[in-house]
Amino acid sequence: MDKKPKLSKSIKNKLLIIAGFVSLALGVIGMALPILPTTPFLLLSAACFLRGSERFYNWLMNHKVFGEYIRNYRDKKAISLKSKIIMISLLWITISYSIIFVIDLIYIRILLAGIAIAVTIHILHFKTLEKLELEEKQAEQEKLEKAL
Repeated sequence: MDKKPKLSKSIKNKLLIIAGFVSLALGVIGMALPILPTTPFLLLSAACFLRGSERFYNWLMNHKVFGEYIRNYRDKKAISLKSKIIMISLLWITISYSIIFVIDLIYIRILLAGIAIAVTIHILHFKTLEKLELEEKQAEQEKLEKAL
């Protein structure tokens, strides 16, 4: 019988914690660089920490920036209006700078503009958190009115 060697729980947890922090670092970098997606890396960090360290998972989920970002996405599939504005602004500032001052090839400029348009559309397709919360409050109020 050929048995596969099992990783000890301690080694597995340490690897998950390392992967969680690497993913978190990439997510943080992705907040400033439009070519790196923030949300998938933050969600991956949460998943790694959930399996590797309850302490780091709780830290991440209670972090004033990352925790709220992850919870809003996980629970409501929504992004706040402020976050949308910041993401789209940073995206267009960095892409525009690259197109105007850094890139000489027209094909690369067109590609970057296409990426910026696609990412903008992707961000705008997410529900806006403030609007979603207002709709939820209105739905709750309608239920109360029907119950009375």
